[in-house]
Parts: sequence; structure tokens; C-alpha cells
Amino acid sequence: MAPGAVGLAFITFREDMKFKKPLLFTFVLVVLAVSIHLFSLDPALVESRYSTGIYPHISKVLRFLFGSLPFSFGDILYGAAILWLIIKLVKGIRAVFKQKVTVQGFFHGLVYAVNILLIVYISFNLLWGINYNRVGIAGQLGMKMEKYSADDLKKINALLVEKVNESKRMMLDAKMSYPSKGEMFLRISDAYKQAERIYPFLHYQPVSLKPSVWSWVGNYMGFTGYYDPFTGEAQVNTLVPKFLQPFTTSHEVAHQLGYAKEMEANFVGYLAAASSSDTLLHYSVYLDLFMYSNRNLFETDSISSIAFRKQLIPEVHEDLKEWKKFYLSHRNPIEPVFRWIYGVYLRRNQQPQGVLSYDEVTGFLIAYYKKTGKI
Repeated sequence: MAPGAVGLAFITFREDMKFKKPLLFTFVLVVLAVSIHLFSLDPALVESRYSTGIYPHISKVLRFLFGSLPFSFGDILYGAAILWLIIKLVKGIRAVFKQKVTVQGFFHGLVYAVNILLIVYISFNLLWGINYNRVGIAGQLGMKMEKYSADDLKKINALLVEKVNESKRMMLDAKMSYPSKGEMFLRISDAYKQAERIYPFLHYQPVSLKPSVWSWVGNYMGFTGYYDPFTGEAQVNTLVPKFLQPFTTSHEVAHQLGYAKEMEANFVGYLAAASSSDTLLHYSVYLDLFMYSNRNLFETDSISSIAFRKQLIPEVHEDLKEWKKFYLSHRNPIEPVFRWIYGVYLRRNQQPQGVLSYDEVTGFLIAYYKKTGKI
């Protein structure tokens, strides 16, 4: 064989080996991803081995590592990831137009992209995502989650409208003002300390609550808070009306504690608020829960739904007007697209109602009321 041919064969062999290594890595990642999926099919196993087993330790370690930082590391991480994706996309498009992409290069790039996606999927699930498949708070409290009736909805609306008005009157009588970001986070942390006395599984230490770096983006995309499973940080949009922020914060803490489904995070946030004596937190939580249950009632009995809303005192109606005004001032063509994408994400993670999954907290409230006789 000629020296040139030997050199060409060696180069070809070396290129084949370079391609086989990523493929072998892909195979290992696929096995891990499939194993995670199979494990997640058994809610009881997820609950005992992961959600109340290994996950609390993972969560504490992440909150210990990133909680003390004065900024949201996760927000910076997301910003860097989006910038990296944009750069890669631009380079890829330029390479296609300049016809610099070979068949081999294309497949190399495809395998690389698949590996990145698999790594993200595996990391997301191991660090938090498996919680979507747990038995959850209903099982922990021994609640029967049954289909509720129109009468159940009317009862819960009546109870909540009373709670909303009562807490708002107490705020007005005491001339309470809304706290700073830091003070609000301390109050939520204290609420969970109170809740832990009744529900030991709601232990929340160390604390990792941050104002979102991307709050202004959230105003236009429609989110008030979010949890970062890669850093364990809970981010809160602190630009939305202040009466919304306490419940949002309490909701995000519930995500940190492993309650991944939105309706469960809403309910756990309620449990923390109800365990507290903080009137500001009560008002924020009960107002949000009233709006969920009132929308549920509107679907079956619009007249009763409107009648209950009219029972809210004028000061509460003023807050609702502020809420609506804020929403309308930030409406844009992108938000429905984002909501659709988020809805797809929720449906893929055991929440078939999509973005309406938040409203399903009403079922938890009704089941809790039937079990305990209180709300």
C-alpha cells in the first residue's frame, strides 16, 4: 500500500473513532433516560425512594450552595445558555449558507445536539423532575381526591370570599403596608416554620429565595415566579402587584420542597399560609385561591360565580382592578405563544389540563375541607 493510502486510511480510522465515541456516549445517555422513565412509572416507588428519600438531600445541597448568593445564579445560567444557543444557531445558519456543512459534519452536529438534550433531560429529572410522578400531598395527608359537585364549589367560594374580606379588613384596620422583598422572603420562611410544626415534611432549611433578574421579561411572558431545578433557587417576579407576591413566593417554596405539579404547589403554599398568623400572607393566598375557585364555578354556574365576586368588599375590587390593569398593560403577541409552550410542557409532565392545572387546586381545597372541616 502506498504511503499516501496508509495515511488516508489512518485519518479515516481516526475520524471514525471520533464519531463512535459520541455515539457510545449517546447510547449510555439513552439507557439512563429510559431507566429514569421506567422508574417514574411507579408513583409509590418515586414517593418512597426519591421524593421523600434522596430528593430532600439534593434540594438542601443546592440551596446551601446557591442560596447565600446575593443574586440569582440560575438566572445568569439561563441567560448564558440562551446566548450560547443563539450563537450556535447563527453559526450553523451561516455554515449552511456558505455550504461548509458536510454530511459527516451534519451527523456529528446532530449527535452533539442529541447528547446535549439528553444531558439536560437526565439532569432535570435527577435534580427535581421525577417529582412530577410522586404520590404527592394528597397521599401524605390522606385526602380523598374525588370529583366535586357544583354545591362543593359554591361552599368553597363562600368560605374563601369570607376569608378574603376578613383579611383585607384586618389589613386596612391595622394600616398595614406591604414589606420589602427581603422582609417578604423572611415572612414566607417563617410561615413554613409554622407549617412544619403541623406537617414535618414541610421542613424548609436552608432558604433560597431570590428576586428574578428577568422580572421585566416575566411581565410580558405572564409569569410571576419560577423554580430553577439546576440550582435549587426560587425566583419571584417582584414587579407584579405586591398583593400577588407573597402567594407566588409560597408557591415556589413548595416547588423547592419537591411538589412539582402546579396545583400541588398552590395547595402546599396555602398550607403554609394557613399555618401562619401573617395577615398579609393570608390575604394574598386567599385572594388567589378565591379567583381559582370562582373561575371553576363560573364554568358550571356563571350566575353564582358573579354573585360571589360581588360579595368582595370595594377595597378588594380595587386590587382586582389593579391586577387587570397590570395584565392589560403588558399584553403582547408573544405571551400566548409562551403560554402554549408552557402548557405543552405541563401536559408532558402529568398535568393534562396544561396552564389550567393551577386551577385544580380547588379540588385539593374541597378535599381538605371535607377531611378537616376548615379552610
